[in-house]
Parts: sequence; C-alpha cells; structure tokens
Amino acid sequence: MTWQHLELNMAGAAEHMDVVYLDYNATAPLRPEALEATLDALRSVGNASSVHQAGRGAASRVDLARQRLARLLGCAPGELVFTSGATEANNLALRAVHSGGGGAIVTTVVEHPAVLEAARAITTGGRGRLIELPVNRDGAIELGPLEAACQRGPVSIVSAMLANNETGVLTDLTPVIKLTREAGALVHTDATQYVGRLPLDLSELDVDLLSLSAHKFGGPQGVGALFVRRGVPFPHRPLLLGGGQERGWRAGTLNVPGIAGLGAAAEAVRVRLHDEAARVAGLRDALEAGLTSRLPGCRINGIKSPRLPGVTSVTFPDIPADAVLAAMPDVAASDGSACASGAPSPSHVLLAMGLSREDADSTVRFSLGYATTEHDIERALDTVVRTVREVRRLMGTSAEP
Repeated sequence: MTWQHLELNMAGAAEHMDVVYLDYNATAPLRPEALEATLDALRSVGNASSVHQAGRGAASRVDLARQRLARLLGCAPGELVFTSGATEANNLALRAVHSGGGGAIVTTVVEHPAVLEAARAITTGGRGRLIELPVNRDGAIELGPLEAACQRGPVSIVSAMLANNETGVLTDLTPVIKLTREAGALVHTDATQYVGRLPLDLSELDVDLLSLSAHKFGGPQGVGALFVRRGVPFPHRPLLLGGGQERGWRAGTLNVPGIAGLGAAAEAVRVRLHDEAARVAGLRDALEAGLTSRLPGCRINGIKSPRLPGVTSVTFPDIPADAVLAAMPDVAASDGSACASGAPSPSHVLLAMGLSREDADSTVRFSLGYATTEHDIERALDTVVRTVREVRRLMGTSAEP
C-alpha cells in the first residue's frame, strides 16, 4: 500500500479505495496524529533507558505518551505499564495476581481468548480453580453464579471485559465490582474494545487492573498498556525478565515509536470522543436498519443490551458467513474475533448466548469507527444485500426466517 493510499484511508476517504473497511474491532486505521508521532520517533535515535541526550529524548516521548494515555483514562501516569498489547497485559494481570492455588480465577465464558486461554493455563494441573460465568441470551453476565462463586471463596481475581469484541455488548461492572470487593478479590477488566470508543474515567470505575491495545483506537499495532491502580496489592511477577524497564514490570527495550503513536492516538481520541461516538452510533443504526428491512430473517445479536456504538453482529440464517464474506471482497468484515480466525469451531461467544452452531456459523460482525462515512455504509448495504441474496439463491435457501 502506498503512503498516498494510507493517507486517504486515515482521512476517512474510503470511497477512493476499493474496499469499504468495516473491521475496526480487528484493527482500526492508523490515525494521522499517530502516524506522525510514530514516524517522528522512528527518525530519532535513542534508548529510553539511556542517560545521554538521545536517551533522554526517547524517554521524553515515552513520558508524554504516558501522560496522554492517563488523561484519556482518568488515571495517574505512574499507574500505567506499557506492553506489547492487550494480550500481554491480560496475561500479566492474571499471572501476577493468581498465586497458584491461593484463590479462584473467576471470568466469563465470552471473554477474549487472551483471558480465557491464559486463565485455563494458569489453573491447570491443580494450580487453582477456574470459574467461567455464563451469560444470558443478550450477552449480559449472570450475576447469580458470580455471587455464588464469591461466597464459596476464596477468589483471587475476577476478570470481566468491558465490551465484547464480537457483539459489542457492554458489561455493567458496578455489581461485578461490588460482589468482588465483598469477596476480598481484585477486579480486572479487558477494555480493549472499549477504550477510545466510549468515555472512561478510572477515578470513577473502581477496577484494580485494566488492559488495552493501541491499534483498536487508531494507534499502531504491537503496543498496549496495563493499568495497575496505585496501592493495589499486586504481586511483582513480571512475564519478561532481564531488565528493570517499566519499574520492573516489563523487561526489554521500550518500543518508543509505538508508544509515541499510542499517546498521539489517545490524545486525538480524547478531544473527539463524544462527537465520534455519536456519529458512529448513527451509522451503525443505519446499517442495521437497512439490513433488517431489506433482508428478511436476518437478526442482530445482543441488540437488547447496551452496546458499543460501532459494532453489530448480524446472523443471516441458513447461509455460511464465510461464503458471504468470500463473495464480497470489497467489504472488509469478519465472521468473529480476528484472534480466532481459522478456528474450526463456531464462535464461543455466540454459542454462550444460545445461538445454534448453524446460526453462529452464519453470523457476520461489522465494526465501524472514526473514519467510517455515510458513503461507506451506503456502499456496504448495497453490497451485503446483493451478496446475501445471491448466496441464498445459489444455495437454494429461503429468504424468510
């Protein structure tokens, strides 16, 4: 891809490109501010751990990014640990807290694999208990099993995502935090899809740990952060050893260009978040209205729950999602989590919400973002409707539910 094409994409002029990009939950286009900050750092030399002038210049970029991210999150800069992304942050949070038998890890069945697989690995071989909480048909956590788990105890940590990566369903963490506090456990949230999409203030949201990735809100790929609330009894168990970077939490030379880009994206989000969220929600609603009115039988998953403004999970009964996606290469969407692409089994999230395997395999996720335009939605609607009708015709399936 040429720089000219990249600049057009970042400016939101998707109509000048071949593909309508509706896969922001996989990764968002790099914001212009993030590109500029990343390139500026790449042109410079210096290790942020070095004490000479070049090193101090690199360290100043890291400090600025930490301050910018802290302003977006409503926390102190010293409460942020830079990582390679939310996957590392999730693993660090769970492994550091869990003492291997000292208490259960409690999470939900709809978490991202970066939480579920880490929790399962940590608790295998008798090294502790893992409790996976169910959700209802709208994707909301069932609080009864959480209350029972906390009462049985002991519990070391409860991890519940703020926004689901496949359906966009939001989690009301208030009752989760209350029950967890009563059990004397820590609260972690995977906020990967939430940060940069809706306002977040960690001075009000009383979680102990929070994970995020820059590339979900327009920063570079390969960089993220873990929020660790000051004063939390967080055992010092880093995943990576061999250096004292990030106050001993994460060894290795800091990714200064990536961190600088993260900070610039965070600042751009902070000043535009409310307007962007409202605009994107309107585009999402227009997409859903067009699909449900023009394609009999298609269903929106999680629509009765509060959702992220730019995410819709749409089931087209009786036709495989991969067939729909393959037949419309000019629309970039997904049939589930990007981190589970190629998996032979259907979405664990949709199955947990009560969908059949057939319906789960017939579901497409569209995710919009800051650069999505009305023209994108018009093009996507025409393409999706035409494609679904054609696939239905070729497969001989009915257009009715």
